[in-house]
Amino acid sequence: MFDSLADRLQSVFKKIRGHGRLDEKSIQEGLREVRLALLEADVNFKVVKDFVDRVRERAMGQDVLGSLTPGQQVVKIVHDEMVDLLGGEHLGLQLQGKPPVVIMLVGLQGSGKTTTAAKLALHLRRVKRSPYLVPADVYRPAAIDQLHKLASQLDVPAFASTAQMRPVDICLQARDEAIREGLDVLLVDTAGRLHIDELLMEELVAVKQAMNPQEILFVADAMTGQDAVNVAVKFDELLDLSGIVLTKMEGDARGGAALSIKSVTGKPIKFVGMGEKVSDLEAFHPDRVASRILGMGDILSLIEKAQGSIDQDEAEALQKKMQKAEFNLEDFRTQMRRLRKLGSLEGMLKLIPGMGDLRKQLGEMKMPEKEMGRMEAIINSMTPTERKNPKLMNANRKLRVAKGSGVKVQDVNALLKNFEQMQKMMKKMTSGGGLGGMKMPSGPGGMSLPGGMGGPGGLTLPAGMSKHGTKSATKKKKERRKKKRR
Repeated sequence: MFDSLADRLQSVFKKIRGHGRLDEKSIQEGLREVRLALLEADVNFKVVKDFVDRVRERAMGQDVLGSLTPGQQVVKIVHDEMVDLLGGEHLGLQLQGKPPVVIMLVGLQGSGKTTTAAKLALHLRRVKRSPYLVPADVYRPAAIDQLHKLASQLDVPAFASTAQMRPVDICLQARDEAIREGLDVLLVDTAGRLHIDELLMEELVAVKQAMNPQEILFVADAMTGQDAVNVAVKFDELLDLSGIVLTKMEGDARGGAALSIKSVTGKPIKFVGMGEKVSDLEAFHPDRVASRILGMGDILSLIEKAQGSIDQDEAEALQKKMQKAEFNLEDFRTQMRRLRKLGSLEGMLKLIPGMGDLRKQLGEMKMPEKEMGRMEAIINSMTPTERKNPKLMNANRKLRVAKGSGVKVQDVNALLKNFEQMQKMMKKMTSGGGLGGMKMPSGPGGMSLPGGMGGPGGLTLPAGMSKHGTKSATKKKKERRKKKRR
């Protein structure tokens, strides 16, 4: 998300920081580009005007113009104002009160309410709550079935509603059922329409009056830009929303809705959907998002992702293996699977301060997702004994593995050679300790990332991957020899 805006703003601030001294003219020119960048990102024009005016007022002060580092001061002002624009501070779900707490999801059809209900159920279970999914959309034929399937995948209970029932009756009966079963949070998936109409809003008001929900979350498709903001205003007028969930943020490189919706509605963004999987839901932290947009990284979100997918005991056991040079292909395969859970390498680089330039340098290089899949296929084609002791791999075994995984023998050789080099490197890196063996050498305050994650200057790509490509060392040597002969 925000890729286009982030690239544009980072380019603007690079120019501003390049000035030894700033004057009124250079600040005005910089802010003009900031305004254009925000407008191109589909941010509401009134929001852009107010934002730029506030930045200009602060940037024209003597504290900035007389500073030894005026460029840095301007960037800090923009960061602070952007945090305010996005909501100031993270506001989580309000779950106080007598159980079951009711969370009502509202929005237009196709905005992602049903999937968001399941995502929130998973989130609530992770914070030790007992969610109960309530399918109250009786108009869309597949809505009830979809929510029941998602509930089954998550092993979360769902109320057995039918399309013949009234939405208010469904909610009341579900609440009684939740009380009997000791479930403490009701997630009500309400009906939507292709557009706002009187019948829809009357029904939602009736459900609100019957259930008295602690949270009414408006679910909006971020890809619709300012339309999502305008619809949120209309829903808020009738229902008094408590917060907003923006879906499909992974496909919205501009981010205009996210940057406008808090200022226009006054309601905080609480979560953003970053994909179709039920695990692809992130709490919305305005300060972290502002840092991402301005190229400052988001190390806290990266750590939270890693902690969510990496078991502490397993990481410590793996560290001991690395230190004793017992790290084998079974362990390597496990680490690759963990990395996949964290997302793409490109996505992780965005979160690490100072790694934005490296991401651009990688350019057209194959991202490791496909390469990791090919390496896993090679490892899967080995026997358990071979995975635990790669030195057993002779010519016949390599040929068998190559055929079984659909690659060439040279690819198997490259994996084994790179793995051997990685073993040596990891042993050196873990000699000083560090969770999971991968220390972050230059993080804020010496902070280290959980097992399997490196930091700036220390990010380790899977075996066979480098920022120069995926060729094996042997192939590179052959190419150099050919050039010399010519």
